Amino acid sequence: MSVGKLSADLTGRVAVVTGASSGLGLRFAELLAGSGATVFAAARRKDRLEALAERVPGVVPVTCDVTDADARQALFETVMTREGKVDLLVNNAGHGVAKPALEESIESFERVLALNLTATFALAQLFARPMIEAGRGSIVNIASILGLGAAYPTSQVSYTAAKGAVVNMTRELGVQWASKGVRVNAIAPGWFATEVTEDFFADERGAGWLRRNTPMGRTGAPEELDGVMLLLASDASSFMTGQTLVVDGGWTSR
Repeated sequence: MSVGKLSADLTGRVAVVTGASSGLGLRFAELLAGSGATVFAAARRKDRLEALAERVPGVVPVTCDVTDADARQALFETVMTREGKVDLLVNNAGHGVAKPALEESIESFERVLALNLTATFALAQLFARPMIEAGRGSIVNIASILGLGAAYPTSQVSYTAAKGAVVNMTRELGVQWASKGVRVNAIAPGWFATEVTEDFFADERGAGWLRRNTPMGRTGAPEELDGVMLLLASDASSFMTGQTLVVDGGWTSR
């Protein structure tokens, strides 16, 4: 699917995108930098971040494991030391485990929550402080349609639990910080073609099942999230907070 180029004027804005070395996070970093923002692209894979920074002006690579408290603090200090402010945080880093509930260990469950939920809250808390001091800012949490319902026909109890919590945490933080000028919203993507899903999509049984069960008859392309990301990143959403915007080709409306 090809969409027309979308843009917003984010000149002078400072953004942080986690999980920026691949998939949707990579797309978000490219999009925001292309719209004029200085983008601190954070992820564990240093080589990929450096390649991104060489290719896209305005990207600052920062190696960071968001599940590590010291690494999160170092990311925060890097941004504030270099720019002195932050306007946008995109909490994108995440991953799941596909296992039946009776087979997933408590350790696995806790790892998935640490990445998808705890790190999301910890980073929101860190970066909200300077946003509140400035009286403005936007936090965009990347949730999932699996946070709105069961993962059937796959089995992903830890991931659905984490993303469901992200949806409700977005509501709570959006309300708590609304009067302070900080907006907190989420995007819940449906089935998109990325590195994470490529094995599933490569199996025609899985890909065919998705197409047949998606009202639009296909899966999404990463660029089809450009519009909603620019909406939430910019002043176009100045009266929106606590919301989760679903982009899924009609999946959750069936």
